[in-house]
Amino acid sequence: MTVDIHVDLAGGRGRKEQIYRQIRAAILDGRLRPGETLTPTRELAERLAVSRNTVSAAYDQLTAEGFLTATVGAGTFVRSGIHREKPAPRPVPEGTGVSATELWAGVPKPPRSFAPAPEYDFRAGVPDVTLFPFDTWRRLVAQQLRGSGADVLTYGDPAGLPALRAAIVRQVGVSRDVVADPDDVLVTSGAQQAVDLLARVLLRPGDKVAVEDPGYPPPRHLFESLGAQVIGVPVDDEGIVVSRIPPGVRLVHVTPSHQYPLGLAMSLARRMELISWARRNDAVLVEDDYDTDFRYGGRPLEPLYSLDTTGRVLYVGSFSKVLYPSMRLGFLVAPPALREPLRKAKYLSDWQSGGPAQAALAQFMEEGGFARHVRRMRRVYQSRHQVLAAALKSDFADLLTPVPCAAGLHLSATGECGTRRLVRAARRHGVSLYALGDFTMRRTEVRGLVFGFGAIATERIVPGLRRLREIAEELRD
Repeated sequence: MTVDIHVDLAGGRGRKEQIYRQIRAAILDGRLRPGETLTPTRELAERLAVSRNTVSAAYDQLTAEGFLTATVGAGTFVRSGIHREKPAPRPVPEGTGVSATELWAGVPKPPRSFAPAPEYDFRAGVPDVTLFPFDTWRRLVAQQLRGSGADVLTYGDPAGLPALRAAIVRQVGVSRDVVADPDDVLVTSGAQQAVDLLARVLLRPGDKVAVEDPGYPPPRHLFESLGAQVIGVPVDDEGIVVSRIPPGVRLVHVTPSHQYPLGLAMSLARRMELISWARRNDAVLVEDDYDTDFRYGGRPLEPLYSLDTTGRVLYVGSFSKVLYPSMRLGFLVAPPALREPLRKAKYLSDWQSGGPAQAALAQFMEEGGFARHVRRMRRVYQSRHQVLAAALKSDFADLLTPVPCAAGLHLSATGECGTRRLVRAARRHGVSLYALGDFTMRRTEVRGLVFGFGAIATERIVPGLRRLREIAEELRD
């Protein structure tokens, strides 16, 4: 592979020496790697406006010192086996530079990635990507690139491809009774961007926002980063406690179908109470309906969006947990009054989500591949849910009490052993999971654990819990 070399010729003398030293430094600090082909001498000489002999002399010196090797007719290459130096940090003068606003000081760092994956992976919200139909997906993506590639590779409507928006309307209409028009749908880069766009369109700095406590942290931190005043509202067995929402709240973010992280479903009475509250207080409800494709029992409750008659509910969904996380495709369904503002916000944010992935997903849904994959994964996850619940009941009955849950990719349990200390010790021994305390805004620790079962194979659930039990016992001694 031929590499374009950047050489800066400062001044009018010693040009050969400058070329030599800059290429040598690039080799030593790893910017030029073994086997890479250098720019031909004629081409580099033309670019630098120097004679070809000057460039050739620099190459010859590097070759003589063992940095390069040349092959007639093939080019000049970086030799292997060179001892490389660690690049020196770029010096930054004291008292200069830039700094972020104070809002970002309280935003936590992104969670660290697990590569390789932990031995026993109980992380919540992680699907089993090994069971995704990659052969079918590769065919669909290749078909989009081979066919009318210009349609999906150029700039398009910020709202998303019409075919995908129509497919989403059909999907949520059949599976969730969400009746909408394709023009009501905005395709986003995941659910998090959907919440971000809604916040930008609806909120001003200082506005009050209510979130579930415990709840999903990223939306809370997103609202805070935009200058909103975020208030945690407790959750009971029926969902968010509406009577505890303070006056003046402009927006409420909820996960009613599968509360994160407790896993319970908001009762119908509580849903109606929340919608009535929003109408009386001129507020907006953001319904994050994640994980609803994976329901294992009980009668599904109607989404807030379907129960609302005043256009105050904004419906957010994602494909990250249904298909695979790095796809980064989600959507939101909003009332007509927000269509243009949301398109503008999407355009200013990143213009549009990836065209080939949108087109492939639309075809995947149209051909029935999406529905087949959901049905298959529902059976897999239901089996894991049952194994996990049974093992917690038998092996942790004296330590943890599972929270009743009939959907999603995780199961929570409360108990005195469910501390951050146990979670840290477990991770050191190859068991990765979360503490309930990681999801609350309260200063006092909420004791409990969150067990994800999307990424862990069924046969590894029981051995993983046994190891966790051993760690818990050691901490009690």
